[in-house]
Amino acid sequence: MPPLPPTADLRKLAYFVAVAEELNFTRAAERLQLAQQALSTAIQRLERELGVALFERSTRHVSLTAAGRVLLSEAPGLLAAAEGAWTRTRIAGRSTEHPVLRVGHTPALSGEEVMALLEPVRRVHPDLAVTVTQRWPADLPGLLRRGELDLGLGRRLAAADGVASHALSGGDHELRVALAGDDPLADRDQLALAALAGHVLIIWADPERSGYARSLIDLCRSAGFEPRTRISAMHGAPPVTHVQGPGEFAFVTAPAGATTGDRVRVVSLRERPGAPLTALVPAGEPSGLLAPMLARAGAGTDQPAPA
Repeated sequence: MPPLPPTADLRKLAYFVAVAEELNFTRAAERLQLAQQALSTAIQRLERELGVALFERSTRHVSLTAAGRVLLSEAPGLLAAAEGAWTRTRIAGRSTEHPVLRVGHTPALSGEEVMALLEPVRRVHPDLAVTVTQRWPADLPGLLRRGELDLGLGRRLAAADGVASHALSGGDHELRVALAGDDPLADRDQLALAALAGHVLIIWADPERSGYARSLIDLCRSAGFEPRTRISAMHGAPPVTHVQGPGEFAFVTAPAGATTGDRVRVVSLRERPGAPLTALVPAGEPSGLLAPMLARAGAGTDQPAPA
């Protein structure tokens, strides 16, 4: 067996990829849920071990060196290969007597929608234990590759290295808008989207990291206005609860009418835009438990070559 290189530390390699993709140590530290100083120290150690600089740094700018660009071209494949090995090992050692399905969903989906999507699976496997947690869209591919999740659910989720995307069909996924109960527009039975041009759009993730957030902004642009946006600081609550007062709105799939004790009202849109649903699963052979749900997948399945 050839000796391992001195930099065979996957954690530092993953830290490097986060900084290389963000080109910002603060954002990378937030993405990794790590202290910025700890991240900087790890990158410095990696550079010392390699004997090369990976980043050019200034007070306002971070960029990759030539060596950094080479490592960035190689690192994702190495990480995906390692994550795939861990996943296959966990699956092989998992007990089949007490199956567990671990599901992560993005904040854009309500708990009711998640349960409705899982209903075909639970009907076929009534003894199945299911754990459901809310996750950010950008985190789902890594969690699936590492074997920490079996299924990711959200809207407009793209395939990634080692992760396949399935468009799901069925159910009522028409987008409506949630408004504060005392908003001047909340008493309407129906609105044209353009009527919300002066309101602030509540989203759940940075548009740079969320295809669904970008699609909602594009929806407003198609109605003729550039929305001001605010990223909600609430986590785990139903989408309709993220509207805090008059002058704000959020796209939701909840039924039209008063909700949350009349504090919020859901209003239909004249355009009746749709809200596509997506399932992410490990590329290759997904868990057999998911067959009843994936059988409803649309024709738009996107399966990249496994890393």
